[in-house]
Amino acid sequence: MAAGSCVYKLLLPLLRGRFCSGTSFGATRSAVRAFSRTDIRSQLPRAGGAGTVNALTGEVDRFGGVTVNLEDAGLPADISDSLFGRLLRESLVRWKAEGKVAVWLRVPISLSRCAAAASAHGFTFHHARHHHAVLALWLGDGESRLPGFATHQVGVAGAVVDESNGKVLVVQDRNKTKNAWKFPGGLSDPGENIGATAVREVLEETGVRSEFRSLLSVRQQHDHPGAFGMSDMYVICRLSPLTYDIDFCTQECLRCDWLDLADLAHTDDTTPITSRVAKLLLHGLERGFDHVDLTMEELPAVYSGKFYQLYHRRLPPTRER
Repeated sequence: MAAGSCVYKLLLPLLRGRFCSGTSFGATRSAVRAFSRTDIRSQLPRAGGAGTVNALTGEVDRFGGVTVNLEDAGLPADISDSLFGRLLRESLVRWKAEGKVAVWLRVPISLSRCAAAASAHGFTFHHARHHHAVLALWLGDGESRLPGFATHQVGVAGAVVDESNGKVLVVQDRNKTKNAWKFPGGLSDPGENIGATAVREVLEETGVRSEFRSLLSVRQQHDHPGAFGMSDMYVICRLSPLTYDIDFCTQECLRCDWLDLADLAHTDDTTPITSRVAKLLLHGLERGFDHVDLTMEELPAVYSGKFYQLYHRRLPPTRER
């Protein structure tokens, strides 16, 4: 129910009293409208100045965009979409006057009705995660230059090689239509290094503990059916076993075993990429893994003050300095 209607019902007995004393109906309607405006304005977040309706505020990034988190905006839990729309309109006027080029609006699911009000001002969905959605609006000149959301998922597998006997740890997925041998693996978590993903997935699927040694291959595939139509990066790492006893996850795996790399490289019961990497590993066993490994080195990032992981063929000692 609209705020004005609620106010009118509350004031009705009082207004009837005013009619009895000779007050005109037009004057009474004006009083109701004035009270309704006061009631609506009282729901909005206010600045330090008394009686001043405060526009939305947010964090300004180095590109000239504003990020507004409605969860921290102090909005009433029952704010209407029309009331929020007016508040957003005032804020947009101010941001445009200040030369801001974009607005990012983080909307918690509890205030999802605000997304409809934002869409009336040109906002579109950018992405959603867990309990919030992010809407975006380009305010700058020309076509939008806002970056898209993530376009890829990252899958990681671990090829655990026992160099003492030339065997490698493989599994057969329970949920696949074809029971082909493959390296254990899964999706990398946000903020997780691919080496850590490989070690974690191998342990979860097979019960074998291992350590990261190198990066072996990267496969890129677009319109991946398991990635909601997005692209997929599939990374295979070489790991060394720390334990050898298998205790595989029966919910994910149908079988798990140590197979000879030579058998895996030539069997029909595997996938093309697994067969190719098995041949690469055989080459590493015969000629040395320095011929196939992409080793990892952690280096300091220039701008963020953090670190990143760089994967490349190892350089001769004289050139690494």
